[in-house]
Amino acid sequence: MFITSYSALWFLPFALPICIWVAWNDLRVMKIPNVAVLTLAAIFLVIGLIALPLDVYAWRLVHLVVVLLVGIVLNAAGVVGAGDAKFAAAAAPFVAIGDLQLLCLVLAANLLAGFTAHRIAKHTRLRNLAPHWESWSRGKKFPMGLCLGATLAIYLGLGALHGA
Repeated sequence: MFITSYSALWFLPFALPICIWVAWNDLRVMKIPNVAVLTLAAIFLVIGLIALPLDVYAWRLVHLVVVLLVGIVLNAAGVVGAGDAKFAAAAAPFVAIGDLQLLCLVLAANLLAGFTAHRIAKHTRLRNLAPHWESWSRGKKFPMGLCLGATLAIYLGLGALHGA
């Protein structure tokens, strides 16, 4: 992995609660709160100064801008939700560019697992554990925050364990 264990260990305890909050809220009301996105970005802005060399820190901020611009286009095309695009942009600086292929694999696995688990729960008695969640009744729409939050959490966890 290209992310260092040092930086992943700094980021993980601060980002993990936000990832859980985003996943939970998207399942519950099909929205990723702007305050969660802004908090995640603020975590990077502050902790990144400790966890990363300044040149790496500056380049990682470019990740945020690029992913936000791509997310705006994808949202305008109706491919992703606005909250998903904003969360992905706020999460982007946490990712070392050399780990992009690994991140895509983790996201793909999370999408398969999250979608399958959500659909199984939706059509079984597991749904009764949270009967008022909006995500149950949104037809074909899926709470991507579940998978996006899990992807960032897993990536940082892997980085903490196996990082450079």
